[in-house]
Amino acid sequence: MSFSAKNILAEAKALQTAIINDRRHLHTAPEAGADLPNTRSYVAERLREMGYQPRELAGGIVAEITGRPTGRCILLRADMDALRVTEQTDLPFRSENGCMHACGHDMHAAMLLGAAQLLRSHTDELNGTVKLVFQPDEEGFTGAKAMLKAGVLRDPAPQAGFALHVNSGTPSGLVLCGEGTFMAGCTLFRVTVHGTGCHGAMPETGVDPINIAAHIYLALQELIAREIPAKSPAVVTVGRFSAGDAPNIIPSTAVLEGTIRSFDRNLSETLLRRIGEVAQGIASAFRGSAETCEIVSAPPLHNDDAMLDLSTACAQELFGDASVYRLREGGMGSEDFASYTYELPCAYLLLGAGTAQEDSRYGKPMHNPQVIFNEDILPRGAALHTLTALRYLERT
Repeated sequence: MSFSAKNILAEAKALQTAIINDRRHLHTAPEAGADLPNTRSYVAERLREMGYQPRELAGGIVAEITGRPTGRCILLRADMDALRVTEQTDLPFRSENGCMHACGHDMHAAMLLGAAQLLRSHTDELNGTVKLVFQPDEEGFTGAKAMLKAGVLRDPAPQAGFALHVNSGTPSGLVLCGEGTFMAGCTLFRVTVHGTGCHGAMPETGVDPINIAAHIYLALQELIAREIPAKSPAVVTVGRFSAGDAPNIIPSTAVLEGTIRSFDRNLSETLLRRIGEVAQGIASAFRGSAETCEIVSAPPLHNDDAMLDLSTACAQELFGDASVYRLREGGMGSEDFASYTYELPCAYLLLGAGTAQEDSRYGKPMHNPQVIFNEDILPRGAALHTLTALRYLERT
């Protein structure tokens, strides 16, 4: 093989202007959810310009590049959906349509487009196929599952997968490599409490669902405190509590929505079941009823040991040992790439996108309307995608 990490990084840096232009185009016109027509069209057109034959799949875009037809295949994935957040930055290419790439998915799509261009330059050195996957609705946890159901792992079938995510608050260019179960699973749930509406002056003539929901809210934390082992991390958070339209009317329903996060799929299922049992038990005690359902979910994300070792080694080749950090404990954040990790060996790494110490504009939390990512890291992401694919495929 004639490629080297040094050359690939140099080639990626030579593409920096093009990668930044892609990122800024996507940032200016973000789309949220599962239907991203303009984003999808832009990505497909850019791939066609490079000589690919992209196709739509489950709201996303898929394209392949093959060198020697060995049957080996690796999947590289980038998400491309935004958040329904109104941007509050002073960037000249800021979004003004009520959505924002506040989680960096514009960065991810641009880096994978950069990798697509790099791979075209190394077609002769590809010992197999690279499948490029641009996915919608990571934020809603439906994108990965939809693409998997639609057959993204077929024709050709990859034997491994790789993905990157930028990370605000981490030094620019530092690669975080998490071992084992690196990110928590997340289950969004809804509890609908049914009572009997009445006038607020005569509460005895009705059944107050707000009172029931308040007791349910307080009781849910007892599941963590008294039913889950202290050494099994789990979080139950209620982020939405809605009921009623008037201050003097007791409504007939109240709704709680929240999330369950844990590193164990079975534990998450147990907590969802117990939330339903607790909710119905409390509601029944107060003469009402309650229904609990799962809205959507993503499982815990598990990094395969061999794929993590390979991608970590590639990051070290490209950027040096000081720019790579192995993590033995993950966080409670979630990512729907996790669904891929139960279908084939995968590695999912984080790429530092800047701290406030580097630049006062950087370091805001992800999903913050003022978050700004350091664009200088874009060539690094493109290079890491490319080298990981090449190194994986050269294995015999």
